[in-house]
Amino acid sequence: MTKKITIAIDGFSSTGKSTIAKELAKELEYIYVDTGAMYRAVTLYAMQQNYVSINHFNTEALINDINNISISFVFNETLGFAEVYLNGKNVEKEIRTIDVSKLVSKVATISEVRKKLVLEQQDMGKNKGIVMDGRDIGTVVFPDAELKLFMTASADKRAKRRYKELLDRGDSVNYEEILQNVQERDRIDSTRKDSPLIMAKDAVEFDNSDMGLKEQFERIMSLVNDKIH
Repeated sequence: MTKKITIAIDGFSSTGKSTIAKELAKELEYIYVDTGAMYRAVTLYAMQQNYVSINHFNTEALINDINNISISFVFNETLGFAEVYLNGKNVEKEIRTIDVSKLVSKVATISEVRKKLVLEQQDMGKNKGIVMDGRDIGTVVFPDAELKLFMTASADKRAKRRYKELLDRGDSVNYEEILQNVQERDRIDSTRKDSPLIMAKDAVEFDNSDMGLKEQFERIMSLVNDKIH
């Protein structure tokens, strides 16, 4: 007999957290939530309202406007995963740009933003049967998750993956800029005061620098099976 569990996947940017989380959710018929996409959606909103840019950040304006931000996930049967909607509009493509990537870690340092999104995330997972990935899932959102993974890989490998992903999507990107972005996000995510990116004490560290998706999936599924049976 199998039981439903909570799977928390944390780790650095571009370690393939979302890709593996989607595969697991599909295999297990669980709900998948990409919390990074939620922070990206808030960042996109802040950019649209001119609250944030490379040179300025009006945190007070964003905090005062936080209750006007509504984020939802709508399953797209054709794609096989849920897309992100911001205030009723599909923003799946817009939130994945390098412009949003440059600002998302800044926005994620704001305690009021984290508080709002953590409450929403905890609500989504109250019935278990969920795979959630992000930066603080195993430490803050679901400290009691039955399986916690911490994904890591070298900055160079991660930048190359992100570069390829954006090129394949048709974006005009520069590798050095992406590597710099990956390193800067690591720094901000790991040093912020509120819920910094750290590995939970009971998490399994998973370095996938030299591992293909198939091998990753098989190894992680074996960890899942140990928990659900």
